[in-house]
Order: sequence, then structure tokens, then C-alpha cells
Amino acid sequence: MRSALKIDEKKGRVKRIEEEMGSPDFWLGDGANVVASELKNLKDEIKQFDDIYELSEIASEEEMEGLEPEVVVLEKLTRFGGKYDQNSAIVNFYAGAGGDDAQDWTEMLLAMYIKWAERSGLVAKVVDSSKGSIAGIKNAILIVDGQYAYGKLKGENGVHRLVRQSPFNAKSLRQTSFALVEVLPKIEDRSKDIVLEEKDLKIDTYRSSGHGGQSVNTTDSAVRITHIPTGIVVTCQNEKSQLQNKQFAMSVLKSRLAALLLLQHKEKISELRGESPEPEWGSQIRSYVLHPYKLVKDHRTNFESKNPDDVLTGNLDGFIEAELKWMVESN
Repeated sequence: MRSALKIDEKKGRVKRIEEEMGSPDFWLGDGANVVASELKNLKDEIKQFDDIYELSEIASEEEMEGLEPEVVVLEKLTRFGGKYDQNSAIVNFYAGAGGDDAQDWTEMLLAMYIKWAERSGLVAKVVDSSKGSIAGIKNAILIVDGQYAYGKLKGENGVHRLVRQSPFNAKSLRQTSFALVEVLPKIEDRSKDIVLEEKDLKIDTYRSSGHGGQSVNTTDSAVRITHIPTGIVVTCQNEKSQLQNKQFAMSVLKSRLAALLLLQHKEKISELRGESPEPEWGSQIRSYVLHPYKLVKDHRTNFESKNPDDVLTGNLDGFIEAELKWMVESN
């Protein structure tokens, strides 16, 4: 478990962060609070392991049985061994086939993940969205901040299918709708994993149509960044200033490139030239059936719930737990 949790590596990371925090310029840079939060989380996890390890050396067999619940908690953390599993997450939502129903469904999914984050002690914030023509949203970006947010959510990446009686036609006919959920690790500005060259970026500004303050709709505060080698396009318009929107758009771009590097087993951005960055829709990973019966079923793990209302109000823990086991077994 010491090896699986990378305890020695984490102790080394704690030492490096503490040295970094000793610099007088540390708190002047962007992301200082994120690093400080990482340090706290690392120390908590190390202490949790060390306490149990020390007790296990002196505990009797009966006392060891009493430690089992705490060991189980640590065992769950061993599933987060991916490069970015400890990071916060950027969750993108895209309405697919199904017209107004699909846009409404996309907004329902966004609300579901916000509620899940709240139940999980994580912080969720919508930073960009595009309203549908009649209802719902065409797309949106949600930031979920907190330890292991990406590790917990990465299995939610894929197409989600809804079957229900449509509220958008007079006869309430049965309608099938699709939405794509794209989960990316949030890459902080301080990270050296992704280095962007200015010559590879095309940055456009335009008038925002979103929320974010009085100046949003009166100035060219919205930002669109195109990564020329891969064709990836990122926009942000919900922040109050052009600078804030640019900083966030750059963060999303780095996250998409990091995810693409992992997916294609590349080490350098230059190796991605000519590759298509567009997500493939493929078949759905999960179906949410509200009519003619009630069932939510994950098609990879076969985990299911007969209470869709409970799932849609954020009770995703069973699905996420099954995903984590499935991903470990698949590897």
C-alpha cells in the first residue's frame, strides 16, 4: 500500500513545496492557493498512512480488526494512481442528437454533477455556457475543485443517453436524447507538463453574451484561443475581464492537450501535429430511462439504479465506485 499510494514520492513532493513556499515571491504568483491546498492534502494523506502503519506494528490481532475501516479508506485511494488523478477537473458538456430535448438533457446533466460535487465536499463553478434556443444549454464548462476530483470523475467521460416522454411536444411522445460529457484534468499555470509556444496560438477577442458583470456585454472581454498545430479551440466569456477569460481559456487548453497526450500515449505536444482533437461520440456509456420504466444503467460496469431521481440529484457514488474498480481491472 505504501508503494501504491506513492507515500515516499508524496513526502518528496511535500519537501519541494515547502521549499518553494519559502520563496518571498511565492504568494505573488497565480496558483499559490492551489499549491497550498495540495500541500495540506498531501500532509493529511501521509499522516493517515503513517498513523495506521505505526499502529499496525504494535497492535494485537483484535486491534488490527478494528483498523479495518481505516485501511479500506486507504485502499480506495490506491485507485487514484494516474498522472493527474489528484488534480481538480474541467467538465465540458455538449448537447448531441435530440434537438431541444438534448439541450434540456445537457442542462440536467450539468445540474447533476454540481449536486454531486456539493455532496462530495468539492467546489463546483460554471465558467462558460451557451443557452439553447428554447430550453437547456448547447454547451457548458464546469470546474470541479478539490483533491482527486479528476480521478473520481474521469470515468464519467463519454456519451450519456436519456429516454423519457418529451416535454417539448404536445403529445408527450417518447424521446431519446444524447449529451457528451468530456472530463479533463485541470492543469495549473505553475505546471511544467504542458508548455505552449506563442507562435502556435491564435487569440481572438469578441463581445461577450454571457453573465459575469456589467462590463461583460459592453467590452470585448470574451476570448477564443486556437491551438494551431492541433486545431483545438477554447472559448471563455463568463469572467468579468478579458485577462481573466484569457487565463481560464489557457488553463482549459492545457488541460485538453494533457488529456490528448494521455489518450494518444504521446510525450510532447509537437507529436500531436496533424491529429484530430475532436471527441468521438461512439456509443453511450450510460442510459437514464425515465419512461416507460425507471432505470439508470452503466453499460461498462453493469451497475444500475432503479431510482433515476436520486441519481439526477447527485447520488453518483455507486456508479463512480464501480467505474474505479472497472478501470483498475481493465488495466
